[in-house]
Amino acid sequence: MSSAIPFSAQLINLFAAVILLLAFAMLAQRRILALVNLFALQGLTLCLATLVAAVTTSQVHLYYSAGLTLLLKVLLLPWILHRLVRKLNVKNEVEALINIPTTMLVGIVLVMVAFNVALPISELSHTITRGTLGIALAVVMLAFLMMITRQKAITQVVGFLSMENGLFLAATSATYGMPMVVELGIALDVLVGVIILGVFFFQIRDQFDSLDIRNMEQLKDN
Repeated sequence: MSSAIPFSAQLINLFAAVILLLAFAMLAQRRILALVNLFALQGLTLCLATLVAAVTTSQVHLYYSAGLTLLLKVLLLPWILHRLVRKLNVKNEVEALINIPTTMLVGIVLVMVAFNVALPISELSHTITRGTLGIALAVVMLAFLMMITRQKAITQVVGFLSMENGLFLAATSATYGMPMVVELGIALDVLVGVIILGVFFFQIRDQFDSLDIRNMEQLKDN
């Protein structure tokens, strides 16, 4: 009996590994515009992984998921974020609460935890993408780490969007994705959320002349 992994599964695993590497790159990135570009590249890789899964499994809704990911995560949201960075005149440097080497070490520990947690779950799945479940959980945890270690509001939004990428990859890994109606609802919620946050950013900038979230602590004293 041959235990060789199909080429399509190897390709999906490769794309998932690239998504994880991009999550680490985002965690270490100090420039906001480069961070947004890394998010767009992560979305493109996720789109390609979903497309390979769609071709391999003939799951029609995965084609729509790949197209939605391309439109939203690769084109629309990065364009909105680029415009926000330019209009808000955000400084290029990303300020972190802890230094980058320590953050990366914590990230490596989180990846090991994610793989150990996902291993028994992935064994219950019979999908061709089940091997990427640990990577998906690791991406979610790295994105959450980025959210809690960054001081700029925009970088936290990018972290939230990267976390959504990880959740989408996890759904594809375990069950070939969510029903299309659910995915459309989530996509609309994410888009509206980013637009609302964009308005919120302008309010923060007008109030504090900065997007550093530490300034929000002043509201407690007022």
